[in-house]
Amino acid sequence: MRLPPFYRFVRGLQLAGVLMLGMLIGAIVYNSIYIAQFERIVSLKSELEVQLEQYEQDIKHLKEFKNQHTVIKGIIPRIETEAGQNSSKPNLDKVAEAELIKRIKEDLTPYIGKSIYEIDSDAQFARILLGRIVYNDVYGKDYAVEVKTMLVADNVLHLWVKVRYSVKSPS
Repeated sequence: MRLPPFYRFVRGLQLAGVLMLGMLIGAIVYNSIYIAQFERIVSLKSELEVQLEQYEQDIKHLKEFKNQHTVIKGIIPRIETEAGQNSSKPNLDKVAEAELIKRIKEDLTPYIGKSIYEIDSDAQFARILLGRIVYNDVYGKDYAVEVKTMLVADNVLHLWVKVRYSVKSPS
């Protein structure tokens, strides 16, 4: 039995190899684009869930205190960004920042419904809040939050906080 000479098939095998390589590279590019879009959608979903929760709480508080004009009706914490390079400033992603803001709001809910003229009546509580608070296990990291500025405007308590990594003390 005779075998046909192999040199006849070399060009066809090269073309088949290039075709397979092109299919592989195309699949990799398509998959990376798909994953990037999926990550963007997941990030957008988490941001929208945080906004929805905030709006629901705002509506609840506004309905509760709609006839009282001198009470705190909402809390808006903001995380300060520092100018320049600072090694102690954490690189917060949107999800961790949203979780920190949520935890800060939960800690400050006793202020909702208090009169803006009697906000200093609970001085011990205010001192604790203005001190350094450590939030443990925010997506695997610990953060120390320090309130820098508190301002009441239009019945809303605005907070500016500074966030740093917290160093765990050895126990």
